[in-house]
Amino acid sequence: MIVTRALTKRYGRTLAVDAVDLEVREGDRYGFLGPNGSGKTTLVRMLLGLVYATSGEIELLGRPVPKRVSEVLPEVGALVEGPGAYTHLSGRRNLALLDASGRGGGRRTRRRRIEEALERVGLAGVDRRPVKAYSLGMRQRLGLAGALLNRPRLLVLDEPTNGLDPQGIREIRELLVELNHNGTTVFLSSHLLAEIEQLCTRVGVVDHGRLVLEDDLATLRAETGRVLLGTPDAAAAVAVLDGRVEHRDGDKLLVRHGNPAELNALLVAEGVPVTSLQAERRTLEQVVLDVTGAGSDRFGGR
Repeated sequence: MIVTRALTKRYGRTLAVDAVDLEVREGDRYGFLGPNGSGKTTLVRMLLGLVYATSGEIELLGRPVPKRVSEVLPEVGALVEGPGAYTHLSGRRNLALLDASGRGGGRRTRRRRIEEALERVGLAGVDRRPVKAYSLGMRQRLGLAGALLNRPRLLVLDEPTNGLDPQGIREIRELLVELNHNGTTVFLSSHLLAEIEQLCTRVGVVDHGRLVLEDDLATLRAETGRVLLGTPDAAAAVAVLDGRVEHRDGDKLLVRHGNPAELNALLVAEGVPVTSLQAERRTLEQVVLDVTGAGSDRFGGR
């Protein structure tokens, strides 16, 4: 769905995107991660033909961009750098104008598709107030509705949950999963690690303009070969496990062992009660920090 080869963008002496080879496969929920200023938005704008690359190649839906971008865009929904709108007009009127510009599916189905898009993003009950009266979260939802008007094969989103409260973030996450299950490939650029970890199936990480990691999230979060163990008799567990306990915090132990079931059987056989047992997995935060060395101020939480 998206392929880049040695994609590079310079602004004078500044190298914003540095020889990025990106691959987004059909059916992915792809999380494009990076701290603010890492080149994420510049790359997204190049994908959509909004900014020309200094060098390198881009393919979107199997066609070269920007050469054939006009053929590709009707199949792509996008929300980049926040929603744009005529603020003196209502949300519905803005969507009607967007549809009339050629991104939608024609006049005969316009009203129905607008209502469907508004309903999907939680704005079905919005009145005829001008967009200038909308909250930031409502504007973000309206921008997403615009991206959904043409029922895209590929959805390209840049920080789509900006300005939303936790309930709104969850609703958008569930919507994106539903769209993906129905055949839409989702490419989501963000600096919010927690949101990407809950939503995406595949991850790319960019830092200082370079793609430093790209892999399936399940692979990145593989088991570490250690087990998180809870027991009310931690001292007895430590004695039984004979040096395999790497860390103890009260009744919680981190144990070097590759099989939780075998570990449980061993402890039960020795009369040690077990209250919880879980294989340890790396968090996305740990993975990203390993490849970027980024401080907590460069990536956001929720």
